Amino acid sequence: MSPSSRATAIGLLAIILWSTSVGLLRSISEHFGATGGAALIYTVSALALCLSRGLPDIRELPRGYLFSAGILFVSYEICFALAIGLAETRDQSLELGLINYLWPCLTIVLSLFINGQRSSFWLWPGLMLTLGGVFLVMQESSGGSFASMWSNIEKNPLPYGLAFSAAITWALYCNLTRRFSKGKSGVSLFFCATAVVLWVKYALTREPAISFSLAPTLQLLFMGVSTAAAYSVWNRGIQAGNMTLLATASYFTPISSALLASLWLGLRPGFPFWQGVIMVVAGSLICWLATRHYR
Repeated sequence: MSPSSRATAIGLLAIILWSTSVGLLRSISEHFGATGGAALIYTVSALALCLSRGLPDIRELPRGYLFSAGILFVSYEICFALAIGLAETRDQSLELGLINYLWPCLTIVLSLFINGQRSSFWLWPGLMLTLGGVFLVMQESSGGSFASMWSNIEKNPLPYGLAFSAAITWALYCNLTRRFSKGKSGVSLFFCATAVVLWVKYALTREPAISFSLAPTLQLLFMGVSTAAAYSVWNRGIQAGNMTLLATASYFTPISSALLASLWLGLRPGFPFWQGVIMVVAGSLICWLATRHYR
């Protein structure tokens, strides 16, 4: 197996681990609070990475990568975690999780402008199909009309804004990491920065006091360690592997993520939800066909 193929295979492991994130993040947030739960998760992740890999030497990290990727990484983690944690219901957390998974398609689209990726016309129908899938889920979950969907967003706009921001931010992170990292990784440092920012937010806002019990604590430990492992291997994959293939494969994450989250949270999404998820996956295949001749 070539080094590039090995890095791609390692990157695919992150997709499996990420599939558990929406369900676990929601249940952890319900116990520890949106900000408190997120702060605890990233604290555990930061400790796991520091103990296993240590902190990188800041002097060795390219400045463009350190500041651009670092800011984007912290922004994404906060946006995604708070979007799921601030959802009014568990059903809405599934919807917001799907919005977050716009990032694979956006990664490919932005790679045209940032990394010089070439594609055919079919990239744009793929993008529209993906957006249509998300739109369908949002519309059906609100009552089946555009007016009801917009009214639902107006009632609780912050989680939706955070979820869309997360999708765009992570797409930018993937592209800028590939362009500026020069094989270096600042993931451990980025996790530490994310934890610090979340604890500052927790201290400055009226969050419920944190109390520990066995089941939520075990969930916290598992998600913290698995999140650290996922981002570590993903960073390796996008640095040295086939980023187009990784981004395309990640389109299948909405299926596994929604399925695992539904089982974990005791939800039964209707057919329109799964139809929207399938549209997102179909859009990924079209995007892959649009770029596979230009790798």
